[in-house]
Amino acid sequence: MQDKFLKEVLGIVAGKQAEEIVNLLDGTKYVNEFIIAKKLDVTINQTRNILYKISDYGFVSSIRKKDKKKGWYTYFWKIEILKSLNFLKNLLEKNLNQLELQIKSKETKRFYICERCNIEFSEENALSHDFSCDECGSLFTIKDNTKVLREHRRAYELWKKQLNFVEQEIAKEEKKIEKKKLKEAEKEKPKKKVKKKVVKKKPVKKKTIKGKIVKKKVSKKVVKKKSVMKKTSKKKMKKKK
Repeated sequence: MQDKFLKEVLGIVAGKQAEEIVNLLDGTKYVNEFIIAKKLDVTINQTRNILYKISDYGFVSSIRKKDKKKGWYTYFWKIEILKSLNFLKNLLEKNLNQLELQIKSKETKRFYICERCNIEFSEENALSHDFSCDECGSLFTIKDNTKVLREHRRAYELWKKQLNFVEQEIAKEEKKIEKKKLKEAEKEKPKKKVKKKVVKKKPVKKKTIKGKIVKKKVSKKVVKKKSVMKKTSKKKMKKKK
């Protein structure tokens, strides 16, 4: 359905040949203009002329890249779906308003026709011509607008349905753009630093006796010294012998 609407838009602004470009362009990625020309089976200059016509209305956008070896620029093109659909929406609304005025005019006013020349006149114009044709001299007859009204009403209903479909496609495209923006915004956000959890040690409860803090006795290693007395007594015993 969307491709049908886009083809209609490009056909209006750049001719029937531009309709084929819809199948070759993408709404998210840029496509090389030489690939477009090859698939259309036309020269690169003809392709560019069509694309430039469409770009004047803003329905396609482009970027260019320089070929490092050859030194020239190559253009890459993308279709602007939302702009194209909005253009079609505005066009349909304008046509519907005009058609609505015509239906009201046919329903309320009287029209005359020269049956020989097949020229239609409003009541005021018919009166100024004395209800006779300047070309052939025939008298005007009152035109029966029932057939015309039927055709106008049918066209009005068809255009109204088409407008509803276009509005639905616009809503879908706007949602896609919003999602894309949110993803880009999330990527740009700085990553949050993960804070390490600090485990607090429970304070040691001190024993108290009647409000006084009792310090724990530190046990010291007692090094046993050999008694000097035993050594001296042994020496004296040896001398006596």
